[in-house]
Amino acid sequence: MLTQEENETLTRVGPDTPMGKLLREYWHPACRSEALVAGGAPLRIELLCEKLVAFRSPDGSVGVLEEFCPHRRVSLAIGRNEPGGLRCIYHGWKFDHRGTAIEVPSEPPESAEAFRAKVRMKGYPYIESGGVVWVYLGKEQTPPAFPYFEFTVLPPEQVDVRIGVVNCNWVQGVEGTLDSAHLPYLHRSQDNGQIANDKLLADTPAPVFEISDTPYGFREGAVRRMKDGRRYVKIREIVAPYYSYVPGFPENLANRMVVASVPFNDTCHAQWHFYYNVQQPLEPEALQRRWLHSGPDKNDFYADHGGFHDLWKQDRRAMIEGHFSGLVGRYISVEDFIVQEAMGPILDRSKEYLGRSDTIIIYMRRKLLNAAKEHLRDGSVWGRSEAEGFDFSSIRSCAVVLPGEARWQDVDARELLTAA
Repeated sequence: MLTQEENETLTRVGPDTPMGKLLREYWHPACRSEALVAGGAPLRIELLCEKLVAFRSPDGSVGVLEEFCPHRRVSLAIGRNEPGGLRCIYHGWKFDHRGTAIEVPSEPPESAEAFRAKVRMKGYPYIESGGVVWVYLGKEQTPPAFPYFEFTVLPPEQVDVRIGVVNCNWVQGVEGTLDSAHLPYLHRSQDNGQIANDKLLADTPAPVFEISDTPYGFREGAVRRMKDGRRYVKIREIVAPYYSYVPGFPENLANRMVVASVPFNDTCHAQWHFYYNVQQPLEPEALQRRWLHSGPDKNDFYADHGGFHDLWKQDRRAMIEGHFSGLVGRYISVEDFIVQEAMGPILDRSKEYLGRSDTIIIYMRRKLLNAAKEHLRDGSVWGRSEAEGFDFSSIRSCAVVLPGEARWQDVDARELLTAA
């Protein structure tokens, strides 16, 4: 378990917090590119307790600014999206994509130019890649190199990006994506059949976790010993600070998914799902089956799934009749979101009882806490300082059956797919 002080350090992401200072040195997914329409309404965004507004000008260029006009603090989400920038509808002040004031028409003409030059507001560096607008909130004048993940460099027809907005702290989301031990329990009644029909999981539900550090984070091997002496290993790649490369199943190596739990603030986060096929375009029918029982809005597929007030619409009759979770007709990640929210807005980790199945959770907490401490001490950034020049597009997870004592650490997911 953690102390109360450690839990505060782990979970709080405001600009003056240790974790907040560390997280600001990464690129963060801010919104789906499709959410920004050229000349359309600006989009309100919150990242790391900072309120922003993103927009796409009529010419197609993107800007990301602090949300509130520095004059009288009116939200620029209701501003005019004009060529060259956003104009506040209150007094007509206009700002370009970098946050520079370019017009202050409410000021007297003789002093307007001198006054305009003094006006300051934040404009944030951004990159548009993989159907996503990414933002850097850090202090460096020159942003760090962008980690071009595999899903950011594939053709658009091979990638599907969706977001679930979850009302709890981001670390609960991160820990949920790393926990392989819950699969045969929480998701036992999933009607897509993958969990229920995975005999390898059913035969050996309790994994032993093994960990191997990497320049970009670490690898997790969830090892299950099979009755015939072989080992079923789900190999997850963890990329700092919050990316989980989902291992999937041995029979499906081309379809991949990466999940990222990105903090809006201390009690709400976005769980990004990057689903992609490394070989061919995604088939619409297969996508429809995959996202069965999720919400239709790609910008929040978790909308309207309930809360503590209605216990997330849990069906007790179905539980009596054999459904394990009682969360009938829910997409698999929605079950995850519900148990994360059911821990409360910020989980009190000083009151937990952790076991061997929580090895990966404990390890991730320590990595994050140590990273925050080291960043305050020397400015280092976990998963980036040691990964300079690393090809992030080469990272893949997998699930594999290995003979005897063969080392999972030697498995290359790319070679597995080639061999198949």
